[in-house]
Amino acid sequence: MVFEAMANGEGSADEVIEARGLKQVTDSGAIEKVLDEVLAANAEQVEQYRAADEAKRGKMFGFFVGQAMKASKGKANPQQVNELLKSKLEG
Repeated sequence: MVFEAMANGEGSADEVIEARGLKQVTDSGAIEKVLDEVLAANAEQVEQYRAADEAKRGKMFGFFVGQAMKASKGKANPQQVNELLKSKLEG
């Protein structure tokens, strides 16, 4: 998609990414806001996660990551989502 746009004369890779809103979100404040909304909307699942033993948490954690990525339209940095989510769920 980016290369095609560049070939069509839409500018450099960075310009195409910016113009089409493809830039990854790495602002931890923005990611935390998304995570807070996801956790608030799924309060029951948060309680289940916290009550579950360690072995069962993996799949549940994946659910929250998926919801966060969906809420950010796939733009949130996945590594930051994982790190911040872990601290929020276990904090």
